[in-house]
Amino acid sequence: MLSLQQLPCIHQTQLGLCTNGRFPKGVRFIVRAKQISGPSTSLQDKTGRRQLLATGITVAPWLLLSYQQSTAFAAENAKGFLPVTDKKDGYSFIYPFGWQEVVIEGQDKVFKDVIEPLENVSVTVFPTNKEDIRDLGSPKEVAEALIKKVLAPPSQKTKLLTATEHDVDGKTYYTFEFVAQAPNFTRHALSTIAIGNGKFYTLTTGANERRWGKMKDKLNVVVDSFKLFNV
Repeated sequence: MLSLQQLPCIHQTQLGLCTNGRFPKGVRFIVRAKQISGPSTSLQDKTGRRQLLATGITVAPWLLLSYQQSTAFAAENAKGFLPVTDKKDGYSFIYPFGWQEVVIEGQDKVFKDVIEPLENVSVTVFPTNKEDIRDLGSPKEVAEALIKKVLAPPSQKTKLLTATEHDVDGKTYYTFEFVAQAPNFTRHALSTIAIGNGKFYTLTTGANERRWGKMKDKLNVVVDSFKLFNV
């Protein structure tokens, strides 16, 4: 069974990043890269412009190991996405082209849309003594605990929609879909979690409920792309 003491303490910025288009008071953020005006004609052009992002992120690294090559392949075949590989913490994923990287206190990586701030992806990484996500409980148990205690503030009404388990290269991931209702908006979100390298990883992406129909396919690509590798 899942013990809530085993879960990392993450504030609601993991879920929303901002409320009603504004960042919460007291949360420091830094925009690391200016918005690129106009899409590039090729993936190489796009990634070349993004290589000046902050230290720790490598974009489109064709000389890395096979696990990173698979991420680049996924981005190449998912038009309109850019790959991110964190070689220090051992994870990779892709995100929609045009989202900006920002720094949010308590988050390892965050990319967001500048016009629709609820459209974002964030990754948190915390140390753990567990070796497998299944050590914490079933997908439903872990998802419900994370949503209620970690991914949404107590003031929001939450509902778990689905929770599944899948394995990739011998690593187990839990992926779940949920909604969180605030007084002035409802966020529809997807999360995937896993344990590896002595760390607990959470990737969460989502959008305002009113735009879910338009964004759900892209957000599913993002959450499905999240992979861990040994470091």
